[in-house]
Amino acid sequence: MKILGIDPGLKATGYGFIEYRNDRSRLIEAGVIEPKPRDPFPQRIETLYRNLRELMEFHRPQVLVLEKLYAHYKHPTTACIMGHARGVICLLCAQLKVRFEECSVKRIRQAVVGNGNASKEQTLSMVGRILQIDGEKLTLDASDALALALGYVHFLRRKI
Repeated sequence: MKILGIDPGLKATGYGFIEYRNDRSRLIEAGVIEPKPRDPFPQRIETLYRNLRELMEFHRPQVLVLEKLYAHYKHPTTACIMGHARGVICLLCAQLKVRFEECSVKRIRQAVVGNGNASKEQTLSMVGRILQIDGEKLTLDASDALALALGYVHFLRRKI
């Protein structure tokens, strides 16, 4: 099963594809989509859409795991902006007929690191260990995306 984890954002969207087979997870590809900050808002959304669509059409994931939207009362605008990125991702799932799942950051970090309040750096370190890759080669956004995919595997295994 191919699983795509996405850590959404308009400055940087982390993505990570893993394959889960025979009780093992293997890295396929991970990276970050970074629209140009000076581009108009619609152009940044289009860049995110186009790049994610290309990746999804190439790798053909069966499941996409998206970070649940967290809105802090002090930063309501951030939630609105994130909603645009999430909308693009949900649209792609519908268009490409990919199963959509979402999960909170705390729940994912609890599953992957063993601590729901783990830092991004701790998450990166654990993702590197689990996938047997050099964590230095990952950005924090890409490792968060991979953590989403790995967390989904954890939840799958608990259901079996």
